[in-house]
Amino acid sequence: MRRPAACLLAALPALTLAACGKQSEPERVRSAVEGFAEATRTQDYQRICDDLLSHELVATVEEAGLPCELAVRRGLEGTKAPALEIQTIAVREGRASVGVRSTAEGQKPSDDVLELVREGDDWRISALAQPRTAPRR
Repeated sequence: MRRPAACLLAALPALTLAACGKQSEPERVRSAVEGFAEATRTQDYQRICDDLLSHELVATVEEAGLPCELAVRRGLEGTKAPALEIQTIAVREGRASVGVRSTAEGQKPSDDVLELVREGDDWRISALAQPRTAPRR
């Protein structure tokens, strides 16, 4: 029978990492995509542009003549109950690809890939909704 103190000591490294917010790179990528899904669901276009899209993607959008928030709002206009289900995550050398299934009320589900880049300590989406293709044989 284990003593409570021994159990606590055995769990201490995991608790310490959790308390410090130490996440693996795939977990950090997952958090970024989940943040994007939540901001989309709540129509927080400012957060999407300021915190979740890469600086390069925002600049590209704004070069077209629209503020990022307005472009995102227009792109998502009429979308009801949007949701993203993360299916795969691959991280390599400051880049990540996340396979997602996106759904919205009244629309067919779509299997896509979100591309992310690491900017400083953050993971940001650099390309939205590229169709997922089957692996070549």
